[in-house]
Amino acid sequence: MPERQYQNITIIGDGGMGTVLSMLLCEKGVATRMWGHDAKYLAEMDRKRENRKFLPGYKLPESLKFEPHDARAMAGADLIVSAVPCQYVRRVWTRLKAHVPKGVPIVSVAKGIENDTSLRPSQIITDVLGEGVELAVLSGPTIADELARKLPATVCAAASEEPLAEAIQRTFACPWLRVYTNIDVVGVELAGALKNVIAIAAGIIDGVGAGDNAKAALLARGLAEITRLGLAMGAHEHTFAGLTGLGDLVTTCISPTGRNRSFGERIGRGQTLEEAEGSTESVVEGVATCKSVIALAVRYDVEMPITQAVYDVLFEGKPVPTAIEDLMTRGLKAE
Repeated sequence: MPERQYQNITIIGDGGMGTVLSMLLCEKGVATRMWGHDAKYLAEMDRKRENRKFLPGYKLPESLKFEPHDARAMAGADLIVSAVPCQYVRRVWTRLKAHVPKGVPIVSVAKGIENDTSLRPSQIITDVLGEGVELAVLSGPTIADELARKLPATVCAAASEEPLAEAIQRTFACPWLRVYTNIDVVGVELAGALKNVIAIAAGIIDGVGAGDNAKAALLARGLAEITRLGLAMGAHEHTFAGLTGLGDLVTTCISPTGRNRSFGERIGRGQTLEEAEGSTESVVEGVATCKSVIALAVRYDVEMPITQAVYDVLFEGKPVPTAIEDLMTRGLKAE
């Protein structure tokens, strides 16, 4: 029996990651459609063959189809990619629920944790669509602009059922994207979400000019608190030392174009939360996720001082120098 590989894919979401994955799939000869909530903007992308908002400067393949109609978007698909920012996942899938074909797996590429419910993206989709939907996650250090330039990158396809993870692995693997499999969906999603909060802190470090020593310490201690929460929630420890943990954390914290790091840098330079968010068209997932992580830390009784410091700066008005001083003068202890 031939190994399963998907050949008719619908991308739900017109952001940078959804767009670059559609480019990759089209180049592999996979029939690919994209749906977005704004039919007018989809028509513009179709006409100009460019996603000027979220991935400007790259020509979209002629084989990429755009489908603004909810009822037709997923018809005939054998795989659906959910590329919607986490805080919009519930709204989008509630809208599309009646049109989701039965038996078609969904792979989520969103990174975040929903406010109020503290659910991960795959959990939100299950909550909306009901049990029985095959769900997977594709995550890793994947800056969309670098993927569009075909620079080498790696990701993990995570699913509780290995055959599904392996089918997604084969579908997305190409000479510039190496795909590994993982069965730790909880750990992969948590790592992808929590690293965005640490990336905001890394940007703040850059904005105030605190130096490379401080940034290295931030990454190391940030990974420690991400791991603590992940273990408390049932994730596997090795996941956080891998691509979706350490790998994604490093990329997000050092990339000049990373949304969360760049947002943090603007905060470090003195911008308000509103000013820093208003400087980009993209969703800065770490801002909303920070609230959810604090709620989870309380629920699972896990100490997360860096995340708490970011929360205090963003939402409680604590000055950045005070937050740094408070972190540096915490009680001394063993690593």
